[in-house]
Amino acid sequence: MVKRPPQHRRPVAGPDPGADHTLLRLTDDELLFHIESLPEGSHGEDHSLMAVVRSDRHFFIRQEAAKRVRDPELLKAHAADRHIGQILVRVMGRAEDADYLRKLMAETRYLEVRKAAEAQLRRVEARRKR
Repeated sequence: MVKRPPQHRRPVAGPDPGADHTLLRLTDDELLFHIESLPEGSHGEDHSLMAVVRSDRHFFIRQEAAKRVRDPELLKAHAADRHIGQILVRVMGRAEDADYLRKLMAETRYLEVRKAAEAQLRRVEARRKR
């Protein structure tokens, strides 16, 4: 695998004025520890975590931040990102999400995202049939 220097990483969206960018000042290890220490339920840090998702940090750190975002609507803008797209589809379980999952399956260029969306769509449709 060829490792690209940081200046060749994907372009990122501008800063979110509502986000607390304190997390971005942490080292990778500190940031990962903070993310992993967040409670599974409500934690009130979605906007701070989205600053990490939009950053140019290593994909693993951005992916771990995305896993802890409670509001899937915030992740939809990053569905084209292979690592974030897979996380997004896993949190979409409502019947209203089925159309979005179908759209994502049709539009994504990443097989991993397409397969994850397809599997989640099957789960959503199975719940609707019960």
